[in-house]
Amino acid sequence: MRIEYTFGLDSVEIPYFSVESMEGPEKLFRLATLVLNVLEVKRRVDVIFHSPNQSDLPKKIQAFGTILGSAPNAPAVEFVPGGDGSLGSSYYRWVTIRKRA
Repeated sequence: MRIEYTFGLDSVEIPYFSVESMEGPEKLFRLATLVLNVLEVKRRVDVIFHSPNQSDLPKKIQAFGTILGSAPNAPAVEFVPGGDGSLGSSYYRWVTIRKRA
């Protein structure tokens, strides 16, 4: 599903994003560039990773962190684990990504 937003980041206190972990690495690369761009104007971004495979979540979150850290001139960030759980056969985990002061 594709949703297009027509409001600016200045009207959102905390940007939220979602990624389906089973969709492959190209989604992580797209999300990483989006998050890096948003972190230029916001101090924090919250991301929910979701997958039908619970054991896939930590691997994808770690890969996402590696991608973020490999960007030239990337800001120093910290990952703060959030809530996790399941809905039916889908598992999820929230992660807050903050620019370090």
